[in-house]
Amino acid sequence: MKKNSQHKEKKLIMELGGQKYARIPVQTHVINFGEDLISIIKKYVTPEFKNDDCIAISEKVISVCQKNVRHISTVKVGWLARFIVKGVKKYPNDVGFSRAEKMQVAVDISGKTRMIFAIILGAVGKIFGIRGIFWIVAGKRVSEIDGFNPDAMDMYKEHAVLPPANPVKICQEIEDKLHFPSVIIDGNNINVKILGKSNKVLLNKKELRLILLDNPMGQNDELTPFVIIRKSDKIEL
Repeated sequence: MKKNSQHKEKKLIMELGGQKYARIPVQTHVINFGEDLISIIKKYVTPEFKNDDCIAISEKVISVCQKNVRHISTVKVGWLARFIVKGVKKYPNDVGFSRAEKMQVAVDISGKTRMIFAIILGAVGKIFGIRGIFWIVAGKRVSEIDGFNPDAMDMYKEHAVLPPANPVKICQEIEDKLHFPSVIIDGNNINVKILGKSNKVLLNKKELRLILLDNPMGQNDELTPFVIIRKSDKIEL
């Protein structure tokens, strides 16, 4: 499996509550818009999957398969998006929402009125040391928008990847058709959010988030949008 420096910095084993879990990245081809997700998982995950495993899936690959994306050529940046990005926290290892084009997509989804309201309440929240209010008020899952990343693969440089539709339903469909308990995550170099999980995933959302908190996936040259989670006592040495 090809791994770049991103994976080298991450540990295979994560310990939680005295139990160790292996996070095993599964490499794929470059997945293009509109490909069949079930077929991809069947092809690449089946050879690696064992009883009692579950798979964590990047929301990005779900949206790509759903063609739930937007090309940068369709984005016309307005004054509000330019204003908002001036106050966005900048991260050295993640583009986040520092690009006005990406913020404009969020404005288009939430609407100007709601975004202005989010700015006002977000500013009030910061005065009292409460962060994250802006994204809560903006709503419509706009915090999950990805893409427009100059350091990513070409397809992600030019496309914003929108939040996947029906993540819980998708997880259950994967479990029903392939018998793989499944979790969909919104993961980056800053944080991880659990968007949905199927019925037979025994870990709760808090546990899953902690197990995947360093985001062991890779969707650039690593090509590993799937990670198998396995109890360490199930690993064959």
